[in-house]
Amino acid sequence: MKVFKFGGASLESVERIRQVGQIIQSYPDDKLLIVISAMGKTTNELEKVAQNFYLRKREIAAQLLYNIEQQHIQIAELLLGTRENPLFVQLQQFFTEAEWTLGEKPMRAYDYYYDQLVSMGELLSTAIVSAYFNTVGIHNTWLDVRDIFRTDDNFRDGNIDWAYTQRQVTEKVMPMFNETGIIIAQGFIGATDQNESVTLGREGSDYSAAVFANMLNAESQTIWKDVEGLKNADPKLFKNTVNIPEISYGEVIEMAFYGAQVIHPKTIKPLQNKQIPLYVKCFLDKNLPGTVIKEVADLRNLPPLIVLKKNQVLLHITSKDYSFITEAKISDIYEIFHGLKIKINLMQNGAISFSCCIDHNPEKIELLIKTLHNDFKINYNEGLELLTVRYYHDGLLEELSSGHPILLEQRSPATIQRLWKK
Repeated sequence: MKVFKFGGASLESVERIRQVGQIIQSYPDDKLLIVISAMGKTTNELEKVAQNFYLRKREIAAQLLYNIEQQHIQIAELLLGTRENPLFVQLQQFFTEAEWTLGEKPMRAYDYYYDQLVSMGELLSTAIVSAYFNTVGIHNTWLDVRDIFRTDDNFRDGNIDWAYTQRQVTEKVMPMFNETGIIIAQGFIGATDQNESVTLGREGSDYSAAVFANMLNAESQTIWKDVEGLKNADPKLFKNTVNIPEISYGEVIEMAFYGAQVIHPKTIKPLQNKQIPLYVKCFLDKNLPGTVIKEVADLRNLPPLIVLKKNQVLLHITSKDYSFITEAKISDIYEIFHGLKIKINLMQNGAISFSCCIDHNPEKIELLIKTLHNDFKINYNEGLELLTVRYYHDGLLEELSSGHPILLEQRSPATIQRLWKK
């Protein structure tokens, strides 16, 4: 039993979808559960639909949704060569449900509508890939993961009910392998006990695959990407990046925590709990060795690990009455950040001040300021970047930081973080 995950880049064209099929055909003797993301930039496009709907710009939202519908129908026709396949009825049902949502007046929080609309991307991609595979002899069963993954109603960052979901996997998913050796499921989504769609956090398909791997006691999980393996930095942002042959669970968790986009932060724990290795391999050339992530790895030759988070904001919070920022005050501030679902990427506190770096989200920052303004003065800087380097050396830091005025810095023997103006 192996679990595979294919991301949007591996599905962004007809040619790449066919290439995914060739990869699957090279594992004829394995039972495979395949987790699939939305195609290409579909998630980004669906986010625009949700945003315009919530702003009551329904005509724009409807047009954007129509564009997505035509894109997916065109890909499906190219893959299947006909519109007679039942797939097209299934696709129409998904879009009809989305149109019903657009016909409502937004009466609930934005995150709720975001999840109802954006979750459709994975449903579309998996339905198309499943139908295509069956037509070319890769027999598989399509699974609506919302029938399996039970979550709470923490929309856009759902928490999985592990006991319920494990029962569903045992009672419903495992018997499916008696029918076909391949199951295709969505990443990124689940559902509440009221059958409301919930997403598990941006780029959450890695985590979905890890949950399946844990509950199926899989031999391994493989994430198929458009790079040769795990790199020490994003090759789109940095020159001379190097491939990492093997790395430990702990190091990958650190990289994900600091903002590396390679693997979703929640992915590692379900795998580590059952000692399931995670492979990162290249779908453009499956014969490349890639990277293996496991409990114990040889870290002696590990290069500096570099993460750059863009579009950051530095908040400087100062007590109006000059009272100390004590543990109790910090606890209160933390509670407010938690309630607004704002993650702190870097923080420092002084006698009467608390400074922190967060992602730029104007709506949440506005709410935060309204909540804090009675007791605190708040200043903030936008357009910043946060650099994190593990296993740094001074020469590298000088090269990376050259020309950037540093606003905030934290350093330990293993890790340094620098926040600067872009």
